[in-house]
Amino acid sequence: MSDERDSRHEDGEDTAAAARPSGKSARRSRTASSSANGVATIDRPSASAKAKQSGKAGRSGTGNPFKCLVKFLKEVISELRKVIWPNRKQMITYTSVVLVFVVFMVAFISLLDIGLVKGVDWLFG
Repeated sequence: MSDERDSRHEDGEDTAAAARPSGKSARRSRTASSSANGVATIDRPSASAKAKQSGKAGRSGTGNPFKCLVKFLKEVISELRKVIWPNRKQMITYTSVVLVFVVFMVAFISLLDIGLVKGVDWLFG
């Protein structure tokens, strides 16, 4: 409630929706395609309009495969630069946690297997 009051100008205009989206559909601003009954809608381009804007309508799969490979590798490198890599201490901690869990699960399943084998031997003799 307080952020709505703070974001209004003296003339009563609400700029909170334009300044930062809240994710709530009730606060979306109205567009030119709003219907007469006052329901706010969002203009979204169709799939064909998106393809025309990108300039690749009907050209998927064509082109130089080496250019595609180079583009793919550049995108992979750029994504890997965004990764937050763990430092040495974190890596040792994560590795030890995984190894302890694996040893625990192997011991648990082995004991369960031995118990079931002994139970079947006792039952069917």
